[in-house]
Amino acid sequence: MEAPDLATMVLYHRKRAGLSREACADLAGVGKTVVYDIEHGKTSIRFDTLLKVLWVLNIRLEFQSPLMKEFRDAKG
Repeated sequence: MEAPDLATMVLYHRKRAGLSREACADLAGVGKTVVYDIEHGKTSIRFDTLLKVLWVLNIRLEFQSPLMKEFRDAKG
């Protein structure tokens, strides 16, 4: 997924949730400029900060690769 795709998805979900940037940021415990930055495709957002915003918007990440089954089996 490219940054513009993520930006558009976050903006769409926030608007559909009826949240202002400030309300979304407050719920996520981050500054409102973080939400703005994500929605405008800034690529230097901290991963943990991004996860907080995604959680508020009910967006979940799923990691996929051809090795995931092997990885899960190895974790045991």
